[in-house]
Parts: sequence; C-alpha cells; structure tokens
Amino acid sequence: MKESKLQEIHFIEYLESCKKLIIKVSRIYCKDPEDRKDLIQDIILQLWRSYPKYDKAYAISTWTYRIALNVSISFLRKAKTRNSIYTSYQQQAEYFHIDDTVTDSNLEQLYNFIELLKPIDKALMILQLEGCKNKEISSVMGMSDTNISTRKQRIKDKLKLYFETYKQQYNEI
Repeated sequence: MKESKLQEIHFIEYLESCKKLIIKVSRIYCKDPEDRKDLIQDIILQLWRSYPKYDKAYAISTWTYRIALNVSISFLRKAKTRNSIYTSYQQQAEYFHIDDTVTDSNLEQLYNFIELLKPIDKALMILQLEGCKNKEISSVMGMSDTNISTRKQRIKDKLKLYFETYKQQYNEI
C-alpha cells in the first residue's frame, strides 16, 4: 500500500476519534449551523495539512485542540472583516452530521454565556469543560499555568455573575 494511502487511512481513523472534540469547538465559536459547517471544514483541512508533521511527543488531543482553537479564532477574525452575509458552501459534511441540540436548559444557558466571552476565554472554557488540567491547557494555549489559573478564576466569576443576573431576571417574571 502506498504511503499516501496509508496516511489517508490513519487520518480518517484519527478524525473518527476526535470528531466530538471538533464539533464542540466549532459549536462554541459558531452559533450559525452553516458557519459551523464551514469552520469544521477549515479545521479538518488544517488538521490534514498538519498531520504529517504531528510530533508524537505530544498528546494527540492537545495537538488537535491547539489546531482547532487556532483555526476557530482565525475564523472569527476573518468573519469580522468580511460581509455579514455570504454564500454558504453547497457541500455538506455528511461525516459530521449529528444532532448537537442541547436539551438541558442550564447547559444551554452556559453555552449562551460562554458565547459572550472573548475568543481566548472560550478556548480555555472548552478545555476546562473537557476536564483538561492546567498543564495541558497551558500547553494547548501557549500560556503559563499561572496565567491559565488567573483567567479561569476571572471567567468563573464572570459566569457566576451571568447566572446570578439571569436567575434574578427569571425569578422576577
């Protein structure tokens, strides 16, 4: 079997193992389903381009998060500079067609509040919610452990305030 075909097979297996990670990252950065599909395609393309250079000294999840988050942040930056309405891709990523609707209202509200955060803080929250330790988060994001701890506490305080405000408004209705 040719090396390129073998690499393609390994990449498809790798994609299957990290599919949920990619979808979670894209959901945090894109509310619109069509934008999300575009972002998923961009992430997969960058993963494919980078796959031959993957250094096995690092955890595959750390490497995947780093690429997915960097592509997502770049995607947001590009979205701000282009027109608010653009033509969506006709091609559908059948491979990533899953129902990502959230049925838990608290979880849905958490996603809404995370959407209000800065792109870097969103990335940190994704990793935190996935159960990553500070060391892994700092490795993925290229920040010190201390910076990660400080940011996490600030985000936690901000989210707590959002939830308290939401509860007060909801109880008044």
